[in-house]
Amino acid sequence: MRRDKRVWLVRVLAGGVLGVLAGALFFFYTEGSQEMSPAVYGLCAALGGAAGIATLPFADDGRSLLLHSGIHFAVTSFLFLLLAAQLWSWEDWKVLLVLEGMLALLYALVWLGRWIGWYMEVVQLRTLLGLDAGPSPLKWRETLPYLPFVLLLCDCLPLLLYWMDDRVNQGSFIYIPVLSGMLLPFMLLPVGGFFAGLSLGKRQGVCPLYPAACLVCYLPMLYVTSSARLFHCFMAAVPALTGNVLGWMYRRAVPKRRTSR
Repeated sequence: MRRDKRVWLVRVLAGGVLGVLAGALFFFYTEGSQEMSPAVYGLCAALGGAAGIATLPFADDGRSLLLHSGIHFAVTSFLFLLLAAQLWSWEDWKVLLVLEGMLALLYALVWLGRWIGWYMEVVQLRTLLGLDAGPSPLKWRETLPYLPFVLLLCDCLPLLLYWMDDRVNQGSFIYIPVLSGMLLPFMLLPVGGFFAGLSLGKRQGVCPLYPAACLVCYLPMLYVTSSARLFHCFMAAVPALTGNVLGWMYRRAVPKRRTSR
């Protein structure tokens, strides 16, 4: 019990620090030289702390899972709404709704990642019991559960970030796509693609259709918005392939460790 409290405290503190740093960076690019108020600092820290424990409310049974996750989402949404109202105004209710939609999308990504993990564990159990027919060609069936995650990461999330950049830069002389030109290609796409590929590789081995799906699903963004660039496709596909191969290597190394003991 004491160890659990320590884990919660460490995650809250680390998330609070990262939240303040991320908020200061975002505030600098959107507001320029204007200083952040103490309220914004506090809300960034609180929101970062809530994000730091985002995976802890998950539970084994379905009722506790829904209850814990619902409470965490409600608290996080409330803090996020207060922070957004500090940067914009309550009159811009459409912007606030879109921001809340972005938060819900991130939650959907987390939920989808957890569901994919559970689903693949069931598939592995069926394989061990001899109930599975074996891997499909190019492992397309094994890759299929990850396709919704790829669509959210490479299509839904970019559209929201592009829209937010347009709102932030309205009336500006210099268009700076902070979210879609910096945060998306250099952090969200590589990190999301890598860790999902790592999970897939640890469970199913090398699945070449997964990085290909990341590349293909991002291609429509090149025609939807002017902020998208061709190299963004590879910023999603290459880390996805790297994570998939590393997960496959880990899967092969684990049995060797056990037998050596």
